[in-house]
Amino acid sequence: MKIVVDAMGGDYSPSEIVKGCVLSLKNHKDLTIVLVGQEVLINKELENTIFPKERLIIENANDIITCHEAPVEAVRTKNDSSIVKGLDYLKNNEDAQAFVSAGSTGAVLTGAFLKLGRMQGIKRPALAPLFPTAKGGKVMFIDCGANMDTNETNLVQFALMGHAYMKSVQKIESPRIALLSVGAEDEKGNELVKKAFPLLKEQKINFVGNVEARDVLSGDYDVIVCDGFAGNVLTKSIEGAVSFTMKVVKENILKTTWRKISALFLKKAFKDVKETFKLDSIGGAPFLGVNKLVLKAHGNSKSKNIESAINEVVEFIKGDLIESIRKTLTCE
Repeated sequence: MKIVVDAMGGDYSPSEIVKGCVLSLKNHKDLTIVLVGQEVLINKELENTIFPKERLIIENANDIITCHEAPVEAVRTKNDSSIVKGLDYLKNNEDAQAFVSAGSTGAVLTGAFLKLGRMQGIKRPALAPLFPTAKGGKVMFIDCGANMDTNETNLVQFALMGHAYMKSVQKIESPRIALLSVGAEDEKGNELVKKAFPLLKEQKINFVGNVEARDVLSGDYDVIVCDGFAGNVLTKSIEGAVSFTMKVVKENILKTTWRKISALFLKKAFKDVKETFKLDSIGGAPFLGVNKLVLKAHGNSKSKNIESAINEVVEFIKGDLIESIRKTLTCE
C-alpha cells in the first residue's frame, strides 16, 4: 500500500504529521508513505528518529495553502503547494491509493474534485464523517459540508455511497439508511426531503425512512443522509453539545468537596464517556465520490489523529471501497 500525506496541513504541521506517519509505518509493515511538503523541515523532524527509510518517500513542496485563501484560486495557482502536489502525485502514480490532509478543507475538497475527478455516476462527491452511537457502533453523516446546495438526485447518490462504505469497510451486511428531517413521519420535511424520500424507497438499499436530529446517535441507524448545509450544522451542533456538557459536568463536580469525593467512585464511568467522544480514535472524514481515496483529517490533528487517519485509509483500501461504490452505483 502507498498513501500520500500532506505534511504541511493542520495546526501542528509538520511535526505532528511526521510523528503520526512514523507511528503508522511501525504498525503497518506493508505500508509506504509519501510525505509531501517542505523537505528541509520534514528532514529536521526526522532527525534522531528510527523509521524504515525505504518506506518513507519525501516529495518537496515549497508552498502552503492556508484556510484563509479562496480554495479554487489557490488550487489553480499554487502548483507547488503540499495539497496540490500531493493530489497530483496520487493522480499520476497508479500505485498510490489515497491522500490524507489536515489542511484547508476547501482546498482539499476542491483539489480532489478538480485533480481526481468524479466517479462515473456521481454528480457531487460528499464529505462523510463517522460518529459514535449510544449502542457502541458508528453512524455516518453524509453530506457534512462539501455541498451547500443539493437536489434529490444528489441525496440518493449520497445514500448509495454511504451504503457501500458501511458494507465494505464497517462490514454491515444491510446498513440502515435514514433521511434527516424534522419528523419521522413519511410526509414530513422540506421540499428537498419530500422529493428525495420516494426516490430512496425505490433503491436496492435498506432505507428505513426519516429520522429526527435527536435520534441520529441512537444506534438505530447506520447512515444519515442530508444536504451539506444541514449536515454541517448537525455535526457542529453535536460537537458543541458534547463539549458543553462535559465542561458543565466537570465544573459542577468541582463545586463541593462531597461531589469531588463522589466523583471518585464514578471515575471509570467518566473515563469511558470521555473515551467514547475522544477525537484521537477518529482520524477524519472520507471524501466519497472521487476516483481515488481522500481523507480530510481534523485541522487540529496531532500524531495520534494522523495515525488514526492513516489506519482508516488502510481499512478503506482493504475493504476495496472505491470498487464497492462503483458496484453499488451500477446496481441502483
